[in-house]
Amino acid sequence: MHNLEHILSGVEIVQVIGSKALDVPCVGFDSRNVVSGQLFIAISGTQVDGHKYIPDAIAKGAKIIVCEKQPEVQPEGVTFVLVADSLVACGRIAANFYGNPSKNLKLVGITGTNGKTTTVTLLYRMFRELGYKVGLLSTVVNYIDDKRVDATHTTPDAVELNGLLNQMVDAGCEYCFMEVSSHSISQHRIEGLHFEGGIFSNITHDHLDYHKTFDAYIKAKKAFFDNLPKASFALTNVDDKNGMVMVQNCNANIKTYGLKSPADYKSKIIESHFDGMQLNINGNDVWTRFLGEFNGYNLTAVYATSILLGADKDEVLRILSLLGPVSGRFEYVKSKTGVTAIVDYAHTPDALDNVIATINKMRKEDQRLFVVIGAGGNRDKTKRPIMASVAVNNADFVVLTSDNPRNEDPNDILNDMRQGIKPDQMGKVLTIVDRKEGIKTASLLAKPNDIILVAGKGHEDYQEIKGVKHHFDDKEVLREVFESLQ
Repeated sequence: MHNLEHILSGVEIVQVIGSKALDVPCVGFDSRNVVSGQLFIAISGTQVDGHKYIPDAIAKGAKIIVCEKQPEVQPEGVTFVLVADSLVACGRIAANFYGNPSKNLKLVGITGTNGKTTTVTLLYRMFRELGYKVGLLSTVVNYIDDKRVDATHTTPDAVELNGLLNQMVDAGCEYCFMEVSSHSISQHRIEGLHFEGGIFSNITHDHLDYHKTFDAYIKAKKAFFDNLPKASFALTNVDDKNGMVMVQNCNANIKTYGLKSPADYKSKIIESHFDGMQLNINGNDVWTRFLGEFNGYNLTAVYATSILLGADKDEVLRILSLLGPVSGRFEYVKSKTGVTAIVDYAHTPDALDNVIATINKMRKEDQRLFVVIGAGGNRDKTKRPIMASVAVNNADFVVLTSDNPRNEDPNDILNDMRQGIKPDQMGKVLTIVDRKEGIKTASLLAKPNDIILVAGKGHEDYQEIKGVKHHFDDKEVLREVFESLQ
């Protein structure tokens, strides 16, 4: 239970109507979950305006309403707090309610288009191996030390986020590593959090359905670094053309990492095989169980962050050599006939290009590459033809199939993708709506020693169709298909 005055600390208040001498048992913004005495935050969302649900919240017992617009009806005994921005207020209120848990953790966030999940997951594993209790907030799963909590968003809403951070503090966690999505920055979900450091991975074509322009997407990412405190560090990928843009006017301690340009933390790939690659990081050789230039960047970011957080260099290198791939990120499934299938989450043109380039650098002349790829429904349509073009230009055979069609007709999505394929390339493309059949067809066409890349879904164990999530796991399907073909 907290006093309202404390809960509103740091919130830009326009007006308070009613008493501030109130205790707050809980906070939230979903009118369906309101309990007696609650503080309800009316948020003007992108889909729904929470102000419409103020009467419902009051009817269920809400005694404090935080809103941007003064309601016409103001029942007696209810306090109305008018604020400049409900989303900003929500973040600060949530942080205050949970006792500002981020200040009791060394919280490090990573933002960028690709590499976020791998980097934070490896940092979580790294610091657990170093002997610490650690929290993780990722696209795949959240962890409170060793307790698994299912993830529903890349970055949870402000109330859930601070609740999870509070549980980490209660569990004795010293560190937390979290993905920071562009949506969460724009929607102020991380408002009121204190970051020990921030990492920028890269920025490529994605989420233009939400941000509308690439410039707006860049500005959303940059806002994370603009707000880092002076005592924090800002680690940026100097090889990305927007890497230094991210840290312009940043007050934090700026550090760089990369594989090509001079950097504070510089890596070089010495050699690569299908079972791993040897890196040289700042003059230190280390063998890793990872592949590809993109993972070279991820591992360098992990190394740099670990050092910036005070970890011992030799221990960090030792643990790097032991860490294995993250779920759905360049994972292998092999058949007894010698076909190698790789499952990867690549769902942007750049990520797909990077994964295929990694495979092409290592495959032999007699190894053919089959790519099974789709695109998500109700998302950025402009990347669909680009992804199909990337696949068909760099593989021997392509199967266009469903990803998560959501509420779109999968045939419409595949037709959009086909626009990126030239007429003379159609001979090496099949369009199969059913994803399982698409994977099975590629497996039937593949000969011993060939390679199949199944891209787009990675760790996901479902396929979302017409608002319903059906169980679907690319790795499971591959194993079943390979077993049937023995």
